Amino acid sequence: MWKQVRILLLLLILLFVAVRAWQDRSGATSWKSPLWVGLFPIPADDSPVTARYVAALTREDFLDIEAFFAAQAPRFGRNVDQPVRIELYPPSTQLPPVLEPDTGPLGVAWWSLKLRWFAAHAATGGAVPPRIRLFVLYHDPQRLPALPDSHGMQKGLVGVVQVFADRALAGSNDVVIAHELLHTLGATDKYALGSGAPIFPQGFADPDAHPLYPQAQAEIMAGRRPLSPTEFEMPSSLRDAMVGPATAAEIRWTSH
Repeated sequence: MWKQVRILLLLLILLFVAVRAWQDRSGATSWKSPLWVGLFPIPADDSPVTARYVAALTREDFLDIEAFFAAQAPRFGRNVDQPVRIELYPPSTQLPPVLEPDTGPLGVAWWSLKLRWFAAHAATGGAVPPRIRLFVLYHDPQRLPALPDSHGMQKGLVGVVQVFADRALAGSNDVVIAHELLHTLGATDKYALGSGAPIFPQGFADPDAHPLYPQAQAEIMAGRRPLSPTEFEMPSSLRDAMVGPATAAEIRWTSH
């Protein structure tokens, strides 16, 4: 009898989590009002360079992300004045849970639960609680030439974004932030996992271009601008990126 009760309770909890996840995603992709996105900057190392960079950040440093979504949404019939509203929250020194490389499915699930718990208890400094929470970890490029992987989760509407504490790289940081934000809304990667090469045609900004290479822009979920069949580069800013039809459908900007 007790075993049956425990199974019933577990099923009810799973049902509650599933319904809550559906409600979160449905609300986030309704596009009837601005989507409130909270950025939580965190120094990922003890470098004075990183500390100074994070301390000097303002909301204005991220307005290009808002402008990107405002420019892209009307292309798919979404005429919201401000699809995305970025709010910068106070810096923190508390790091989110780490997802180790080659973690198995059970480990990923456990990390996901810990991250969602971490996000739910992140201080907002008295501001309006955001619908999506992105923890942006800044690294001194002199100490870490290559960044760890970033992660955006649709379940929980939360992400961990790895970027550089360097003004010269602020534009490419915006590309990474926008990419992970779109992951939380259900967008999938449009590049080959092994090579990072954009997948044709959904990973190309203009798959009908003649000649096909070089592409003028990068599809945001491909993350790279194809220069040739074997060459591709990271866009330097969101002005060199766009949302493709496949991504637009995934985030409910279109019905197909």
